[in-house]
Amino acid sequence: MLPKFEALEAVKNAGVVAVVRGRSEENSYKISKASIEGGVKAIELAFTSPNADVTIKRLSEEYADDSSVVVGAGTVLDPATARMAMIAGAKFIVSPSYNEEVAELCNLYCVPYMPGCFTPSEVQKALSTGADVIKIFPGAIATQKMIPELQGPFPQANIMPSGGVSLDNMAEWFKAGAFVVGAGGSLVGPGADGDYAQVKENAQKFHAEFERIQKAGMGQN
Repeated sequence: MLPKFEALEAVKNAGVVAVVRGRSEENSYKISKASIEGGVKAIELAFTSPNADVTIKRLSEEYADDSSVVVGAGTVLDPATARMAMIAGAKFIVSPSYNEEVAELCNLYCVPYMPGCFTPSEVQKALSTGADVIKIFPGAIATQKMIPELQGPFPQANIMPSGGVSLDNMAEWFKAGAFVVGAGGSLVGPGADGDYAQVKENAQKFHAEFERIQKAGMGQN
């Protein structure tokens, strides 16, 4: 299997992508570690975090032999940032919005691209340039109803809601047809105050809920 599809498979198997926005390199690293140790092993390290590429490289090297852990970059707004993330070891690229140049770069280097979209036009543009997963953002505004509505005209779209995903509504998102979900504050929020034990506990709960959803046969194309 090509690395690109291995990364997509690892993200899908994780079920939940932890959206990490740290206050420092060490804070980002410890939040990510706590999430992985709790069972949420797909990490989206936002480039709003200080020296995000350094943290991506550190995590990528540390978990190089663990195929269940997949580290990607988030808040990637331009191709220069995308390339920096790839060089650091990012296995997938996430953006809050769609950028054609980033899409082309990701295609060139066979790295999955997950752009934020909110309209059918944006979804069509993203799919036309090879986006592998469509990030519905902000999910709290879109709500679960948006997934089946978009998958009417775009049944081939893998959709990841991000923003507004919580333990309480995860099942609803997957039942609506989510490929994977992104969780930020509800999962890793306590890490901003250095409460990494709580991040790990939250991750354990998110992972357990995802396993329950899988057993119930909800979601994931």
